[in-house]
Amino acid sequence: MTRSSLTRRTFGLLAAAAAGMLMLPAAASATDIKFTLDWKFEAPSAPFFIAIDKGYFAAEGLNVTIDTGAGSRESIPRVATGAYQMGFGDVNALIKFIEENPDGKVKAVMMAYERPPFAVIGRKSLGITEDPKSLEGKKLGAPPPDAAFGQWPAFAKAAGIDTSTITIENVGFPVREPMLAQGQVDAIFGFSFSSVINLKAQGVPADEIVTIMMAEKGLDLYGNVVMVNTDFAAANPDAVKGFLKALIKGYQDAVADPVAAMDAVLPRNEVLNKDVEVDRMNMAIAQSIKTPAVVANGFGDIDPTKMTASMEFLKDSMGLKAPVPVETVFDSQYLPPKEERMLP
Repeated sequence: MTRSSLTRRTFGLLAAAAAGMLMLPAAASATDIKFTLDWKFEAPSAPFFIAIDKGYFAAEGLNVTIDTGAGSRESIPRVATGAYQMGFGDVNALIKFIEENPDGKVKAVMMAYERPPFAVIGRKSLGITEDPKSLEGKKLGAPPPDAAFGQWPAFAKAAGIDTSTITIENVGFPVREPMLAQGQVDAIFGFSFSSVINLKAQGVPADEIVTIMMAEKGLDLYGNVVMVNTDFAAANPDAVKGFLKALIKGYQDAVADPVAAMDAVLPRNEVLNKDVEVDRMNMAIAQSIKTPAVVANGFGDIDPTKMTASMEFLKDSMGLKAPVPVETVFDSQYLPPKEERMLP
């Protein structure tokens, strides 16, 4: 090797080393965020993984890890205790949690489901129709942590259902749809885009499935939100803003192309079927994510009047004593401007 080539090689190695050293502070400064979902890695979680895979979180200086959840109510204490810095869960359960734990360190910062997917799902052959009164005299399967089941008292009141004739059977999440498919219960509580799709996968024909959407029968509620531990938010406001900015881009991508969005989920849950998950994603978008209110006002924020009014239902469903101040539940300061939150 000649002296000139050796010099060039040495200079190249030094330059590479210097570049690597320059990169170290940026990597070291990345803020770690542990995020808990409400449920398994399925289609509705696609926006989160899109934000990871496309580098949206990384571009905001964030190192985000995402774990599965055990129900949209169970994720709340995970965030409140600081076990997770951020999470995904039911805002109605969050309101009740805040009432019971006024010093709880958790608050919602982005609305994901402007209309909740709470539903009672039954089968025509078992006597269930779109009339909620068809549930009278029936046996309903209910996982205790399920957010839809949490709204049962308010829904029954709003729909004029005689609950004295109804049997509620506590069931686990894994056996909920199989029990309905086998006729062991007449209907189940669940998120529409979870239970309906799972029933189809169990071999129940689509025209046999009846979905009673609570939001269409008098319960004008909000659904799932992104939550943050308030100590973390106070110490890392820019990280929270960056997280929401990146996640909204993930939602925009998922809405624009639900089929492509599944490429972010399928590798993380190998038991999924792509066609099934595309169907689930389309249902979630139509029923909960891209609602008329979101089209008009942008994704992620709330109407304080609607949230306050929704708390009247929670007096029946969750024993809420009085409306909780909206500002203690939801903080919109971390959201991007409206023009950056429009869905395609």
